[in-house]
Amino acid sequence: MSQPAAAPRGRFRRWFRWLLALPFLFAAASILQVAVLRFVDPPFSAFMVARQLEGLSQGDWRFGVSYDWRDLDRIAPTLPLSMVAAEDQNFASHHGFDLRAIEKARVHNAKGRKVRGASTISQQVAKNLFLWQGQSRPSRWLRKGFEVWYTLLIEVMWPKARILEVYANVAELGDGVYGAQAAARRFWGKDASRLTASESARLAAVLPAPRRYSARNPGPYVQRRARWIQRQVNQIGGASYLTTLD
Repeated sequence: MSQPAAAPRGRFRRWFRWLLALPFLFAAASILQVAVLRFVDPPFSAFMVARQLEGLSQGDWRFGVSYDWRDLDRIAPTLPLSMVAAEDQNFASHHGFDLRAIEKARVHNAKGRKVRGASTISQQVAKNLFLWQGQSRPSRWLRKGFEVWYTLLIEVMWPKARILEVYANVAELGDGVYGAQAAARRFWGKDASRLTASESARLAAVLPAPRRYSARNPGPYVQRRARWIQRQVNQIGGASYLTTLD
């Protein structure tokens, strides 16, 4: 008489055990993911996949993302330097999160000014490689939680030079144009190793809005920001800065 009731209870216990195991399975899978990408160059990123699907959903069947990996020593040093100067000047010293920048952004945003972010390059790598671009509030908060986890893993398992190398390759620098080599080819018809200081500064200047601004045909904002970035490159130490990264 008790068997019919026992079967649902048994199924419930199995499902409950699986639910309890999910966080541990995710942790193990994500650790393996990050460990592999410490040595293996990513063939694509989550953001690239999302942009490709977006193009197809809009009926643009000829759209294709541009992406061509280049090792850091095959990219003109002016580009990674410009990215650090523009996005994360404490990159070499923080452990994934720039608490001072976060506090400054909080105070700035509390005054009702234009919203300012405080994401580090490590956070940008985590988001670009592994996560999605959620629009709803619950989705954004869930993504932020995963971003924190992946950022911590990246900082623990990768040297700073690897983080910067991946960022220089997966950052979107134009609509559907990802990384130094694809941008150099698309905008100036040259190899990433031949980017000038001015071109590198303009590429960094369009971040984080590469679909709104153009590095090839810069408007007044990009020109002003590019000049500021070039001054900041000198402030952080110029080419010698890259030798300080582990």
